[in-house]
Order: sequence, then C-alpha cells, then structure tokens
Amino acid sequence: MTAFMHASFGITDFWTYVLGTIFIVLLPGPNSMYVLSVAAQRGVRAGYKGACGVFVGDAILMVLSAAGVASLLKASPALFHVIKYVGAGYLGWIGFQMLRGAVRNWSKPASPDSAAAQAAVPVDRSANPFTKALVISLLNPKAILFFISFFIQFVDPQFAYPALSFVALGLVCQICSFAYLTTIIFVGARLADAFRRRRRLSAGMSSGVGAMFIGFGAKLATATLG
Repeated sequence: MTAFMHASFGITDFWTYVLGTIFIVLLPGPNSMYVLSVAAQRGVRAGYKGACGVFVGDAILMVLSAAGVASLLKASPALFHVIKYVGAGYLGWIGFQMLRGAVRNWSKPASPDSAAAQAAVPVDRSANPFTKALVISLLNPKAILFFISFFIQFVDPQFAYPALSFVALGLVCQICSFAYLTTIIFVGARLADAFRRRRRLSAGMSSGVGAMFIGFGAKLATATLG
C-alpha cells in the first residue's frame, strides 16, 4: 500500500502521515471546540454548518501550502508575525466573550425559563456557524502549523505531479477531520439538554472553553515556523 501511494501519488512515508494526522486532529483545538459548542446550543444541523466551515478553511490552508506560502512566510518573518498576532488576538477575543458570557450566566437568578435557554457554550445565535468556523479555521494555530510545517514534508519533491500529492494528503486529512467532527457534533447534541437544565454547569463549561480559546491565542502568538 505504501509503495502504491508513493508510486501513484508521490507521497513519502504514507502511514506515518496518516498516524500523525489522526493524532493532530484528535488534539483539542479551536475548530473542534467551536463545532462542539454550536452543536450543543443549536443542534446537529448547525454543527455540520460549522464543520463545513472547518473543511473549507482547511482546504484553503492546503492550497496555500501547496502554492508555496509556507516558503513565503519563512522568507518573510514580519508577514508571519502579523498573521499570527492578528489570529491570536481574534482567538483571545472569542475566549474573552465566552468568559464574559459565563460570568453573566453564573450571576443570573435561576429560573426555569432562563435555565432552559442556556447552552453548553455561549454561541451567538445570529452568527453564521459556517462563516465563523471558517475564520476560526484559518486562524487556528494547530492547522496553520500543520499545513505549513508537517503537511508538506510528505510530498516527494521529485514527483512529476506534486498537486496530486497534495490532493491525496488533503483527502486523508479531511476524512479524519470529518469522522472526528461528526463524533463531536453528536456528542454535543446529546449533552445539550443536560447543560440547558444546569445553569451553573453550563457556565462552568463556558468558562473552560473560553479559557481554552485564550490559550489557543497565546499558543499562536508564541508559534514559530521552525
């Protein structure tokens, strides 16, 4: 199988790439946390809208990686710093909004109506899950470093059709991401009722996810291309 993939698609160490991709996808990141929060508050359909935003964002990063943007960023440290600090600020802002919403929910007087209105994570119902997930995906430190540093290492530079290699690697990544996000969506939908009934549990979950987003922003701010 490995020999076939190398001969047909110009991929080196195919199974190493597959295992690495699985482990990286399973690591908690802003993409999966946002999709989980949307599914918990707005249901399976909205969760999949968010997941589609993640898929498109990842596809854009794959295309940029294949187009040589990784080399451009390595050659232009100032550009990389601008991108990562803008992304870090955006992720930190999302985390701050979640923490602020959690504090408000925690301090509200408990009532059946207000408890029923709460969700696991405060997600703006007026926001388009696809659009917001797309932006988060494009600013996701895990995805940026994956496609800039890890992804391109498995393309044979001597292969005559490198675009085919990137497409094959991208399909593997998207299949792993689809399986994981599908699990996340249905878990979030199943947990939604429990969080809605327990206001303080909902606020605690919101605080935890908000803190994670601030951590994602800090991680991006300190990221290097290596």
